[in-house]
Amino acid sequence: MSSSHAPRRIASLQPSATVILATVGELQRVVACTKYCADVVPEVSTSSRTIIADSWTANNKEIVAANPDLVIAAVPYQERAVSEILKSGTRFLGLAPKTLSDIYTDIATIAARPSHSPQPKVFCEEWGKPLIASQTWVAELVEAAGGCFMGVPGHQILAEEVARLNPDIIIASWCGAGDRVPLEKIIADRGWQRTAASRTGQVFCIRDEFLNTPAPTLLQGLDALAHAIDPTLFPGTKGIRQITIGPISPVPNPAA
Repeated sequence: MSSSHAPRRIASLQPSATVILATVGELQRVVACTKYCADVVPEVSTSSRTIIADSWTANNKEIVAANPDLVIAAVPYQERAVSEILKSGTRFLGLAPKTLSDIYTDIATIAARPSHSPQPKVFCEEWGKPLIASQTWVAELVEAAGGCFMGVPGHQILAEEVARLNPDIIIASWCGAGDRVPLEKIIADRGWQRTAASRTGQVFCIRDEFLNTPAPTLLQGLDALAHAIDPTLFPGTKGIRQITIGPISPVPNPAA
């Protein structure tokens, strides 16, 4: 989403939307919300935000007075309430989740932040010899965390092909290895010093059971992936180790 189209002033008529914005560090965009939002996100009640009517009792004059550039509400609506929202003339996002997938879509939509940067390219491996990309569920977790998975999930891939893909982030999570993958060694042995990930030190090991075990521990894997992809947004996590030598200087090019 470009900065010219990203909403800067949001009127949240739905507590779930306010919770999402607070969780992803974007609460400063909320200029008006409901008393029910204040119940679940107490910090909004200690600020200068305007308290307005909710999705069921929306009031056009209250919305206009808050001067938002986006109204977020939930369905099903009272017919009068939706009429009031539309009369405000403000962009309107209606939420109607029924499944976990719907909820994730709502989170991804609301959490979209102004950015000119593409999704970082992430290579994640579950084994080193032979080199095998992580499973499909890991690829889905990478996408959910804001990255773009490189390679074919669960398939062998040559080190040279990974170098050609030039990932921004490299993650090793070897089956049975815990968090003991030798990051410095695999970068050197595979000739990956020139990858974007190596040049910026974005090379990580995530604990085996966090990504390779199809169980609730995958939630910890998602948290670790989110930290690797955007540590400013997800600063606190566990089970992840970053390469210790910092950004890696590319090996000299003899032809240079």
